[in-house]
Amino acid sequence: MGLPGGWSLENLLEISDLTTEFDTSDGVVRAVGGISYTVGLGETVAIVGESGCGKSVGAMSILRLIPEPPGRIAKGQALFEGRDLLKMSNAEIRDVRGRDIAMVFQEPMTSLNPVLSVGRQLTETLLRHTDMNEQKAKERALDLLRQVGISDPARRLTQFPHHLSGGMRQRVMIAMALCCEPKLIIADEPTTALDVTIQAQILELMRDLSKRLGVAQLIITHNLGVVARYADRVNVMYAGKIVETGTAKEIYHNPSHPYTLGLLASVPRLDQPRGTALIPIEGQPPDLARLDDGCAFRPRCRFATERCGHEIPELETVTGDHKSACWHYETLVQQNGTAA
Repeated sequence: MGLPGGWSLENLLEISDLTTEFDTSDGVVRAVGGISYTVGLGETVAIVGESGCGKSVGAMSILRLIPEPPGRIAKGQALFEGRDLLKMSNAEIRDVRGRDIAMVFQEPMTSLNPVLSVGRQLTETLLRHTDMNEQKAKERALDLLRQVGISDPARRLTQFPHHLSGGMRQRVMIAMALCCEPKLIIADEPTTALDVTIQAQILELMRDLSKRLGVAQLIITHNLGVVARYADRVNVMYAGKIVETGTAKEIYHNPSHPYTLGLLASVPRLDQPRGTALIPIEGQPPDLARLDDGCAFRPRCRFATERCGHEIPELETVTGDHKSACWHYETLVQQNGTAA
């Protein structure tokens, strides 16, 4: 008997043709336009792109956190260990959230409940998803705070989120995510509100915990430095679609979509001479309510041709598992000095 939906035992999560829409005063906005990707057991996968490209909406769709209305998951599959998360009942998906799949949200100050103590928020998840009593849950919460590097954990359990720094709040969020030893953590811009040194500490912590505990990670970010150092594979998103996918090494050394090239050119590099100007991506992201029949990146692309104006390119193989949704990816590969 075959596995459901073609699901592979090597993959923990398989997203197929996921489409999420919102009804607005300007019409229907397709925030996520049919994306497909996988996350393997213990693997770290990054989703990269500008604000508004659909990264967070796609991640929240997996856990059915899209408010309905105005939003709706129009179609697609999200197979987690062979079970379709999008077809589960509300009770079933609540059991998955926090226990099997945990999420670290973008801004911990708005994600943590300001009127509940840190201890209450940590033990609540344990009491909901395990058979622990109050005392066991408190002991587990203390151990989790130690694991994420918070000093004096007993005192921190009695404190409220506003008593903690941004870095400590983010560590609490990670501790909450680890409460029930999930198989997958979805981290939505986990370091956006933190200063650079704290960002590095949080990311190193997440990588260490992932390797030590075997937890898979789906990291949503616009920071290409995070991708280079922490991700195994990368999905580059633009206007609700994945426009390039491959290993982090392939994406950095052989970018094969004009948008990926633009993102890389706009990042400061230590191997460039001092005073080297960054090259911005000209123009603005498209209005998702007014997309035409062509490639959404066309107005900002120096490689665009007439074909790009009336045909949307699909992901095509560049080499191996490296794919690009561009009619002219071969030209880009040649310009980068690498044969396809």
